[in-house]
Amino acid sequence: MSIISGTSAATSQATTAQQSQDKLEEDLNAFLELLVTQLQNQDPLEPMDSTEFTNQLVQFASVEQQIYQNSNLEMLLEATYVNQVAGLSGYLGTTIEGAGDTFNLENGSATFTYDMAGDAVDSQLFIRDANGKVVYTTKGEYDAGKHTFTWDGVDDDGVQLEDGAYSFQLAALDSDGEPIDYAPTVFGNVTSAGAEDGVVTLYMGDVPMQLGFVQSVSESKTTTPAPTE
Repeated sequence: MSIISGTSAATSQATTAQQSQDKLEEDLNAFLELLVTQLQNQDPLEPMDSTEFTNQLVQFASVEQQIYQNSNLEMLLEATYVNQVAGLSGYLGTTIEGAGDTFNLENGSATFTYDMAGDAVDSQLFIRDANGKVVYTTKGEYDAGKHTFTWDGVDDDGVQLEDGAYSFQLAALDSDGEPIDYAPTVFGNVTSAGAEDGVVTLYMGDVPMQLGFVQSVSESKTTTPAPTE
């Protein structure tokens, strides 16, 4: 995937407004041809009532005005989309926090949060790999509220795992033995971005995050490498 990509349905095919305009022109031409034919063949002593034709012409004009408004709206949406794509570069290299439980382990580190709706009497935190296998288990927090956890990428066997996509799950129970709801968020550095059909998506490695789910954006912290002898 390219670092910045974008596609729009409006750039690959005629817009809905343009298609409607073409159809309206065909119908109007057919109507005018019929009107001219009837006028040419009417009885001069008993001319046709023009009221109905006038009403139909007014309806055509009304439809044309609606199509014109839709065309302007489509152009506005397209301009908004273009601005979104142009602004994608601003996210590259930043750190985002977004709603979700799938994160990117980068340089052996990952940070996520979980906001508990109530106090717990039992709390377990599980981390799974991309295949859904539990690779790390630890105690979770017991108090209601938002908690932050940073994982060093080491599994239950003490093995440093490879960077990539992982997910976490909190299993917390209240005093009645009922599961406690929680809202998860993940942090990650934006490595690429794309837009398709008006939906902007930021990528933390291979982990996608739609822009609508992003809760905060900050500058990425750069680590100065240790000098080598």
